[in-house]
Amino acid sequence: MGRAFEYRRASKEARWDKMSKIFPKLGKAITMAAKEGGPDPESNAKLRLAIQNAKAQNMPKDNIESAIKRADGKDSAEISEVNYEGKGPHGVMIFVECATDNTNRSVANIKTYFNKAGGQLLPTGSLEFMFDRKAVVEFKITDEMEIEEIELELIDGGLEELEVNEGIAYAYADFTDFGNLTSKVDELGIEIKKASPQRIPNNPQDFTEDQMNEIEELLDKLEDDEDVQAVFTNVN
Repeated sequence: MGRAFEYRRASKEARWDKMSKIFPKLGKAITMAAKEGGPDPESNAKLRLAIQNAKAQNMPKDNIESAIKRADGKDSAEISEVNYEGKGPHGVMIFVECATDNTNRSVANIKTYFNKAGGQLLPTGSLEFMFDRKAVVEFKITDEMEIEEIELELIDGGLEELEVNEGIAYAYADFTDFGNLTSKVDELGIEIKKASPQRIPNNPQDFTEDQMNEIEELLDKLEDDEDVQAVFTNVN
């Protein structure tokens, strides 16, 4: 899971950084979290993490505050979380997570992207068995930290694996332990760089460079869509 996931994570973040709609996407996550658990990040762990993730992408403070306020707005659109699963070029499997105020628009757009790439949407649930849902928490390693002690402490929060790469630690746990793991990191006084649920392929596949170019074209179109929050594949 480690090196392969790290490659996919880096590739995903490289595309994410180029997305012109990054702040609206982050804003949706903040608004949904505020609607679900209230506008106070101190008592709303999901909102706190959404804000941390937004800050990690240099989202301005005014944008963050506006996203929180939209959760209380009487005219704010109802945002739904929906998933789409599909087969892309060369048989690559793709899981798309969306946050949308118009599911008809979302499914039409996603279907078009797949069709134009020579792929197709699949029935809901088709790919669930191909991905393991994991909680992933990232934080910086400082000289004062004893990584072995931290690892032992995080086991109480459901930690399954802890990796360190270039001064950044990646803590993995089962998806159901997402809240436990983030809370444990907070308890240790460690500042979270980013925390998010991920879908890790349990049987990743290799593709040639030419094949990857076609696959990346589809991934770029998907991730540039305003309703798409995250895209996961079975690429090794």
